[in-house]
Amino acid sequence: MSALKLFESKRIRSQWNGDEEKWYFSIVDIIEVLTDSIDPSAYWRKLKERLKKEGNETVTNCHGLKMEAIDGKMRMTDVADTDIAIEFS
Repeated sequence: MSALKLFESKRIRSQWNGDEEKWYFSIVDIIEVLTDSIDPSAYWRKLKERLKKEGNETVTNCHGLKMEAIDGKMRMTDVADTDIAIEFS
């Protein structure tokens, strides 16, 4: 099951994994909400690169899932569950 969450009128794509009983959220969408970046995908790529250089293992725990993009096509995007979000903070 997938769903669209709204936060301050911005969308955050999410997907439920019934086997794991977890919600997964699009990292790029969360970055857009938190940073107001005009290019959240570029922001995430650069941040991910910096975290990997620092040896941060949180990034390796981010999974890729296909989620519906703005154009309606299913595209791979990095996702995180709430446990990973806690590691980032």
